[in-house]
Amino acid sequence: MFAGEHGDCTKKVGNEAKAACTVSFASLNLTPEQKTKMEAVMSEHQKAGCTEASEAKYMKEVEGILTAEQYAKFKAECKKGENKDAQA
Repeated sequence: MFAGEHGDCTKKVGNEAKAACTVSFASLNLTPEQKTKMEAVMSEHQKAGCTEASEAKYMKEVEGILTAEQYAKFKAECKKGENKDAQA
């Protein structure tokens, strides 16, 4: 994962970043177990702050939780959020 791949998290602090990812979670048809794991990883990521290293760790953890299809959709959703921020 490259920094900024799921949006410019330095601009999305706290609830904004979580809200964007929660919308993505809803569209991924996660199992209850996946949802629990994703929420934990997202919470850890927010606590760690937005650095290139934390972004890489977050995306690697997400990739390990989701199926290949879900991960592809997750990345696509993140790109959409990134594009919205660029237009705002």
